[in-house]
This record gives sequence, structure tokens and C-alpha cells, in this order.
Amino acid sequence: MRAVYSSLFYLLVPFILFRLIWRGIKAPAYRRRWRERFALYNKKFPHEVIWFHAVSVGEAEALFPLARRLQTQHPDSRLLITTMTPTGSARVKAVMKESVEHVYLPYDIPSAVNRFMQSFKPKIAVIMETEIWPNLFAYCGKNKIPLYIINARLSEKSARSYQKIPWLIHPALAQVKLIAAQTQKDADRFLAIGAANENVETLGNIKFDIEIPPETLLQGRQLKADLFDKRFVWLIASTHKDEEILFIEIYKQIKQEIPELLLVIVPRHPERFLEVKKLCEQQKLKVVLRTSGEKTLKHTDVYLVDTMGELKPLYGSSDVAFVGGSMVPVGGHNILEAAAVGVPVMFGPYMANFKEIAQEVLKQDAAIQCRNKDDIVKTIHALQADPLYRKSLTEKGKLFVLQNQGAIARISDILNQDIIKAE
Repeated sequence: MRAVYSSLFYLLVPFILFRLIWRGIKAPAYRRRWRERFALYNKKFPHEVIWFHAVSVGEAEALFPLARRLQTQHPDSRLLITTMTPTGSARVKAVMKESVEHVYLPYDIPSAVNRFMQSFKPKIAVIMETEIWPNLFAYCGKNKIPLYIINARLSEKSARSYQKIPWLIHPALAQVKLIAAQTQKDADRFLAIGAANENVETLGNIKFDIEIPPETLLQGRQLKADLFDKRFVWLIASTHKDEEILFIEIYKQIKQEIPELLLVIVPRHPERFLEVKKLCEQQKLKVVLRTSGEKTLKHTDVYLVDTMGELKPLYGSSDVAFVGGSMVPVGGHNILEAAAVGVPVMFGPYMANFKEIAQEVLKQDAAIQCRNKDDIVKTIHALQADPLYRKSLTEKGKLFVLQNQGAIARISDILNQDIIKAE
């Protein structure tokens, strides 16, 4: 039955290419390096790599500490990190630089997957979170490559979808040596879609093992002093379409009561930087762009971050952070970075992608969930008026992250067994 799936995928290739071109209108990076998506390479790469796949920025950020740990433990091994998105690619190159190889993951068609396997000959394959590709998994089995899904999560919706195609999913999961689930609920869902009981373990979420170097905190304090001096900084991280206007309206509503308030907006996708700038200007707000190099003045309303990869120090420069993707039905983004840096954390009602984390952090009163505009207005007023309240949230947030760490050590111990065998 995988042949049917492969045939359908081949038929869809023209439409997939058209979508790349269409997305490339706003984000030109999608039009570049398209040959990699078919495993057509212009150079030779190292063989027998330790291969990680992280679909985009969030998964890549979570992966970096594990990748560095394995680099230290296996200095003679070469690492490959694949992604699906240009933003993920840019982040891998910015953080890991030349210490790893990077290409886009090829489309899940037999010819491309075979070329990929022959080009890199992975000695171990590690897939982040929820990526299940039938041909890719089958070729791992064919080439006797130990295959892991780590930090594995599976929503109820995705589980129901996978259960409708057991003829495709069961053989794919049969190739997986271990599914390291984030939570017991995730583990149960993988079992429900056909994973073998002996191949599923709950090992925790590696996103808790976040690294916040002292220099990052120092950089944040320096940004505060250089750019935002004497302003109460409200950072909105990873915003999506229709979220910015919501926060702009709230800002305009409470600005008169909190004159020192500064709105810092960090859009999730770089192709939207110009769109958000125009939106702010349409709302008669004074905007300073990060790339301008200018500092905010007394009359500045919005500091728009039109760069990538600076979120951690920006958290360190803010007084309060709201993590976006949660006021629109996107599913939310990672709140753990903000908590680990040490800033009071707010988020909205749409947290399907981080459901368990949201539930647990609220149980410990370590963050604040806002259901609507009124909730946000009340929370900002409360936090601005009470430094001790902000300090309490910060301390509880840091403790929440610290108490849940350890997944990377558990996962690396397991991966090391196969890496050592292959050396």
C-alpha cells in the first residue's frame, strides 16, 4: 500500500512546487535550494553521519543542546541536521555554524529518499516530535538505520487522522526503534495509532533543558539600558496575522494610563516584517525597527524586531512577555524560553501545541493565561503596578523549568548505545 501513497505523492509534486513558488513571492528563500528537496546535491557530504531532523525553528532550538552534547561525546562524528523551512535552516546555520551539515529534508518520494540515504549514509536517525514519513521510515529499515522519534508529541486530532490510515502508519511505526514521548498522554496516543508497547517510553520534554548562557542575560540588560531606558517594556513574541492589531489596540487603550509603556513586537515569520510595520504606521504609531540601529525615544510606541534569532536577549530586556500564536487558533508557541530567561509570562487561550505545559504552569501559578482583551488589559495593569508580583511570577517560572529538566540526559544515554555500536 505504500506504493499507492508514493504514486499519489509523485502526482502532487507539481502542486508542491507551485506552492513553493507562491510562498517564495513573500519569502524568496522558499524558491532557493529547491534541488535539495529532491536530494539533488551539488557537492559530496560526509558519510555515516548522526542525523537529526527538526522541521522548523522551534524544534531546532530545542534540538541544539542535545546536538552539542553528542558533539562533545563523539568529537569524531559528523552531525547532519535537516529542516523543512528556510527559517529553520537559517537558525541551524546561525547557531551551529560549520559544526554540522545542513540540507532540507527531501520530499517523501522513493527516488529522493534513496538519494538522500546514499549521500549521507546515516548511522542513526533522530526525528523530532511528530514527523512520520512512510518512505523515509521504510528506507531507514531497509538500510538498518536505528530510527528514533524523540520529544514525541501527538495531538488528539492528529491521532484520529492517523488511525484512519493504519495500512500506512503501522508499517512506518514498525521501523522505529524507540518513541521517546514528552508525556504519558502522548505515549498513549502513539500506542493507539499502532506503535508497539515495548517501543514507547515517556522520557520528558527536552524543551525544558533550555540553555540560557550568562552572556545572554547580560546582553538583555544591555539592550534595556541602551534602547529601552526608563520604559516599561511589554514584549509580544512570535506573533501571527491578526494578533498584532489586537495588541496595538490594547496598547493604545492603556498608553494614557501607563505613559512609559513600550510595545516590542517580534513577528514569527520574517516575510511579515514589512506588513507589521505598515500596520503600525496605519494606526498612527511611532515605530523603530531593530535593523535601524536607533534607540527608542520618549514618543516611540513600537519597537519592531525585524531580525531572527534574538528572542532570548529580548526577553531579558523586557518587563513582561506575552507569547503569541495563542490569541489566534495557531496552537501557541514555547513559553519556556521566556520563563527560563526570567520574565513574567503571559499567553492566550489557544495553546493546543503546548497543552500540557500550559496546564502545569498554571497549576503552579508560574504564568498567566488571558482569554480576551479585557484579561490582557487587567493583567498588564496589575503587573506594571506591582514589582513584587512580577518577581514572584519570574521566580515561579524559573522553578517550573528547572523542576522538569533532565530529558536530554535520558535521551542522549539511549542514543549513545547505537552511536557507539556504529563507531
